[in-house]
Amino acid sequence: QVQLVESGGGLVQAGGSLRLSCAASGRTFSSYAMGWFRQAPGKERAFVARISRDSGSTYYADSVKGRFTISRDNAKNTVYLQMNSLKPEDTAVYYCAALVSILRVEVRPGSWGQGTQVTVSS
Repeated sequence: QVQLVESGGGLVQAGGSLRLSCAASGRTFSSYAMGWFRQAPGKERAFVARISRDSGSTYYADSVKGRFTISRDNAKNTVYLQMNSLKPEDTAVYYCAALVSILRVEVRPGSWGQGTQVTVSS
């Protein structure tokens, strides 16, 4: 099982940028596809982006395509989410998670981080 800790959230104006980090414990990080999700107030948690174990494949939700970039550094056991051109509708708690496979959005049980708040003001 992998433990995940997100950081990098904050308050930013529309059009600004933030870079989220998700640090993983354990020696198995590089064997997992990883994903970012977000949950806005009153809404269900939604998929944002995912990346394969070797960074060879990435997938994005249509709402963030072209603005967000997911990346990872297996030597540092960390996955990142670079968020540019932020919009007020990007306001949410952002979570990272280990995935069962890069081929589908299915989270490994017990692998959610605690989340980091992103607030975009208009």
